[in-house]
Amino acid sequence: MPTLAAGEVLEACLRALESQTVDEFEVVVIDNSGTGLVQASKVSPRVRVIVNQRNVGFGAAVNQAFRASTAPYLATLNDDAVADPFWLETLLADAEAHPRTGMFASEVRLAGTGTLDSAGMLMASDGSSKQAPPGPLADANDTLFPSGSAALYSRTMLDEIGLFDESFFLYCEDTDLGLRAQWAGWACRYVPGAVVEHRYSHTAGRASPLKAYYVERNRLYTILKNFPARMLLVAPFASIARYFWHVAALLAGRGKAAEYRQEGNSAAMLPWLVIKAHLAALIRLPALLAARHRIRATRRMTSAEFRTLLDRHSISVRQVAAL
Repeated sequence: MPTLAAGEVLEACLRALESQTVDEFEVVVIDNSGTGLVQASKVSPRVRVIVNQRNVGFGAAVNQAFRASTAPYLATLNDDAVADPFWLETLLADAEAHPRTGMFASEVRLAGTGTLDSAGMLMASDGSSKQAPPGPLADANDTLFPSGSAALYSRTMLDEIGLFDESFFLYCEDTDLGLRAQWAGWACRYVPGAVVEHRYSHTAGRASPLKAYYVERNRLYTILKNFPARMLLVAPFASIARYFWHVAALLAGRGKAAEYRQEGNSAAMLPWLVIKAHLAALIRLPALLAARHRIRATRRMTSAEFRTLLDRHSISVRQVAAL
């Protein structure tokens, strides 16, 4: 688990891991604060701390921990999430029963409310990804990919498809990894009973300019790497529709745009953040196209099958703007 703030939130997360009903696991905390906030002497002997001199981002931090381990599974957990004592046991039991499944999504609940927040992830036609809300999926076993806030990944799968894309820095790394895994034929299962309570966006804020920029930029990174040509052609029009619904939601006082404004941020900055994100994607286009070629060269799924998969786990851009 990467951390920037450490403190009581991280301590609660680590205490919950000490109460897990399985014992053969290691906890690796990656201190991205650049100031050495996490002191190894003050945490459990089970915990190994990797201290970075700067914030390397979520994906790079998780990759550091994975490379330093030989474990057959990698579990990712946000430092603001508290795991139920049966969390790891439940995930591992499902993983052992389904060896060709490479990703396992937790039952993520909003801290202090008991409300189901995620049973895996859904995807819109413009590449936006959102937590799958309560509904029919909550009792199902298949989903598109897990939220990286509380997930389990197979080492065999990661050795084959690669780790988190470190150029994303923050947000949507789990989306990109999940789509790459699906292209390579690795399925994802939602595991009811693998419960964590999550204080959503505790570190970066629920609706901050930082989050708005990285989510928009990394959405573009994701579709340029993973979307088939037909979906890429549709994505810009879907994006325009989402921007429209964001404006409508803002005027109605709903959704992330309204939340962004309520937290004291300027709505006039949002168009600039969108432009900045597109410029960043344009600058990185050669690397993204090279990654796209590698994904296509090793795929085990046709473009039509991929589109059908995303249709089965879709969310409309209007819903994205309203959430």
